[in-house]
Amino acid sequence: MAAEPTPTEHNLPFRAADFATLAEVLDYAAQGDTGANFYTGRGDLYAALPYAELREEARILARKLLGMGLAKGERVALVAETHPDFLRFFFACQYSGLVPVSLPASVSLGGHSVYVTQLRGLLESSKASVAMAPSGYATFLEEAGEGLGLRLVGAPELFDALPEADIEFEPVVASDIAYIQYTSGSTKFPRGVVIEQRAVMSNLAGIIRHGVKMGPKDRCFSWLPFYHDMGLVGLVLVPVAAQTSVDYLDTREFAMRPRQWLNLLSKTKATISFSPPFGYELCARRLRPGEATKYDLSNWRVAGVGAEMIRSETLIRFAKALAPAGFNEKAFLACYGMAECSLAISFSPLFEGHSTDCVDGDHHSDHREALPIHQSENPGRARCFVECGAPMPGYEVEIRDDTGEILSERHSGTIHVRGDSVMSGYFNEPEETAACLSADGWLNTGDIGYQVDGRLIITGREKDLIIINGRNIWPQDLEYLAEHQPEVRMGDALAFSVPDPAGEEICVLVVQCREADANKRANLMDRLNRLVHLELGIDVYVELVPLHTLPRTSSGKLSRSKARQNFIESHDLIELAAEMGGELELKQG
Repeated sequence: MAAEPTPTEHNLPFRAADFATLAEVLDYAAQGDTGANFYTGRGDLYAALPYAELREEARILARKLLGMGLAKGERVALVAETHPDFLRFFFACQYSGLVPVSLPASVSLGGHSVYVTQLRGLLESSKASVAMAPSGYATFLEEAGEGLGLRLVGAPELFDALPEADIEFEPVVASDIAYIQYTSGSTKFPRGVVIEQRAVMSNLAGIIRHGVKMGPKDRCFSWLPFYHDMGLVGLVLVPVAAQTSVDYLDTREFAMRPRQWLNLLSKTKATISFSPPFGYELCARRLRPGEATKYDLSNWRVAGVGAEMIRSETLIRFAKALAPAGFNEKAFLACYGMAECSLAISFSPLFEGHSTDCVDGDHHSDHREALPIHQSENPGRARCFVECGAPMPGYEVEIRDDTGEILSERHSGTIHVRGDSVMSGYFNEPEETAACLSADGWLNTGDIGYQVDGRLIITGREKDLIIINGRNIWPQDLEYLAEHQPEVRMGDALAFSVPDPAGEEICVLVVQCREADANKRANLMDRLNRLVHLELGIDVYVELVPLHTLPRTSSGKLSRSKARQNFIESHDLIELAAEMGGELELKQG
């Protein structure tokens, strides 16, 4: 591999993903000088992989895989560590007609046994024929694969030692499966999203031409995991499809040293980088006074933000903190998407920064109508949502109520989409597929939102909605109240509901607390109870937990459903209902 990073500018004529398959994407990119570069947590380059070299190695590896007797369409499971080997194996599958399945590289989130169980479930679900893991993960994968009949399981070196078959590749066509992407599995066991070549190529073209409007002078940077749709599609496949160099920092290294993101953006002069909101929050929080001037973010023209609910104050805080580094707040690009649509559905307008729609929160909860706060006759609390822009060309979007009726503007309902980027279904899950994907191609996203002048505004996930006494309560509202207390930080709170014995719902707010003093903890709990009752008109059970207790998905996002399940398993709901009932009687009497 090269000792220097691959260049930004090059002489290969720019093409915006106008290809039929991912193999064609790499075939063309390999004619230029660009490629992928990998950095250590200290900011040092340890591998540079030009696309020309990637193509050569991927084709050799493809022949070795086919030499094992694997047939087109068989699954190859890959523990997706941020490393050149993942790219080699992923594109080897593209040439051989095999189907790559990205597995999480996140053992630290649950410990040895939890991780092995997770891997085994994914191997069983995908019916993988072979499985590869980097040396640091190989023992976990080998243990997970015991008794499953896989032909070969192990580190890349094991596969590299195989003989190369002297065979011609069977043509890969647009209707073939490009890859299987497993969802984060926050509500149940993850489901394998089947993405065909034509679907991912349509999405790549939309992102490059319309969402980000890439050109030959762009350079990408990413710390996002390769097993997440934003990391895989947005920052692995998009750069290759746009013949653009990309620089990588391992996700774990970012988590330990968030400012390394800023340092490497300055060093590489990258123009495009994406993050969930918590990434921006983490950087702003870790920044020391006066430190911003050591960075140069003036080249960062697209600061994408998505993958979870976006809060305006998070972006404002980051922009203010990094303004001395030359960061332009107009670089923020809010987006909406999901693995079931390859990746992207909508983008806010480029170079305009983020914009919000502020509505009467009480009216919205009671009537599911997003009434602008300035138009409300009796304005309650304001609730501001970040706009996610218009759907990309090729998408149709409808907002529907619980009966399937299409709703007019500013009325919240379930978001349904149809377009060329939508999945063909969940792998070996016909009932799950039929439950969300209609025969005529409409996908029920499970997200709640509304439209204003053709722009999408996301208000939350349908499964997260808390219904108390017939009122719709968004968990984000409770979490917002908690996170704005001086003892609590962003990302330290999760809200959900649990059933009581009478079939009603009890609202629960779990908060990570740094305060050790018992009186101060009691004061925080009492304050949150009073604030929730004052702002939302409901009662809530507040529980303080130690730091690093709130559960996350494999992609690092906080998981309300896992927190809810953990709460139910560790609490006596009958006793809880009695306790809440006593509090209600006390408050009412």
